[in-house]
Amino acid sequence: MKQHKTNTELIAKSLKRRHRKQTRLKYYGLFSVLLGISFLLILLGSITLNGYTAFQQTVIKVNVKIDENHIFGDDGKVSQDVMYATNWDGLAKKAFRKVFPEVTDRFQQRKLSDLISANSGYEIQQMMIDDPSLVGKEIEIWVNASDDVDQFIKGRLNVEVPEDQRRINDMQLSWIQTLKEKNIIKKTFNTGFFTSADSREPESSGILGAILGSAMAMVVTMFLALPFAVMAAIYLEYFAKPGKLTDFIEVNINNLAAVPSIVFGLLGLAVFLNFFQLPRSAPLVGGMVLALMTLPTIIIASRAAIRAVPPSIRDAALGLGASKMQAAVDHVLPLASPGILTGTIIGMAQALGETAPLIMIGMVVFLVDIPTGFTDTATALPVQIYIWSDSAERAFYERSSLAIMFLVLFLIGMNLLAVLLRKKFEKKW
Repeated sequence: MKQHKTNTELIAKSLKRRHRKQTRLKYYGLFSVLLGISFLLILLGSITLNGYTAFQQTVIKVNVKIDENHIFGDDGKVSQDVMYATNWDGLAKKAFRKVFPEVTDRFQQRKLSDLISANSGYEIQQMMIDDPSLVGKEIEIWVNASDDVDQFIKGRLNVEVPEDQRRINDMQLSWIQTLKEKNIIKKTFNTGFFTSADSREPESSGILGAILGSAMAMVVTMFLALPFAVMAAIYLEYFAKPGKLTDFIEVNINNLAAVPSIVFGLLGLAVFLNFFQLPRSAPLVGGMVLALMTLPTIIIASRAAIRAVPPSIRDAALGLGASKMQAAVDHVLPLASPGILTGTIIGMAQALGETAPLIMIGMVVFLVDIPTGFTDTATALPVQIYIWSDSAERAFYERSSLAIMFLVLFLIGMNLLAVLLRKKFEKKW
């Protein structure tokens, strides 16, 4: 009886220890999940706090009068040559200096002109191109303020430090205060960020060119990677004979999925640019490089999706006289398509965020024009973020944070889409 009681106590103690270990393991897992979520929230919060102000841009009102000799040629018609030969920046600065007629010193006039964007003349030129009837009239136009003024208005420039340690001096601060009193300086929604390409001036830079470059590269990646990946998966699952060659192929596919992305950039540089002489910095080449990088991931996901289809589906098709190809394409592949689609979306999301392979093929370019074709010179959104984050102006850091917000949201959306599609189309066997 005593021995039986001792055994019962031992079992009870053992169960208590096991339950304690199980409880600790549960809380360890919960702690890990909460820690990961905390870091994610810190990351998103930091990006949001640094980038949300880029939704607004400081603008200054100037009154400009354009003469006919700045627009029309000798024949009395609008002349592109005359317009491009006109010093529009000089006209913008001259018009802005009229707000402060008391400033006559050359040095002070240069400092005064620094308050408006160096690209303000371009804005006036575009207005004249859109509506030549404005010639000879005094028009009001809101031009972008310089990045330093923009950061000061947004409260991101510390003016408490000594004057020689900041980018805006006391005299310029007094001019800004005058602009506020005259109500000719304000913050507006930064439409240029979404409708323009890159610029050397932060206040004029945008992400449209980078977005179109990324979109065209993704189109090329999709049309190259998906068909080849599905065909390779079908071959390896249904047609490849077991042996050393098949094992060698499978091992290398798994290894390629773990190869650093910059290696694929070096491959694209050597093969597509140096050997085939394809255009440098083009979305076509960028898409081909990203397709090579994404291919192993989609092959692995496609094989897993095909393997998840019950063998009875294929056996039934073969039993009714279908060929191996017909059984694979007409019966197995449609049932495996949700898993294949999910793997493809995840692979495309990974490719969208890549920077290193695109840098290797020259898509790290300063580009003020918006690309219109797959062979045009272009950049990509991750590369644009890299370029801006490496710039000295704080306004570029602000815009890179906003661009990261859009990139992260797009990546989250793609992964969410993959989950929803898998939930909707997956079948229970």
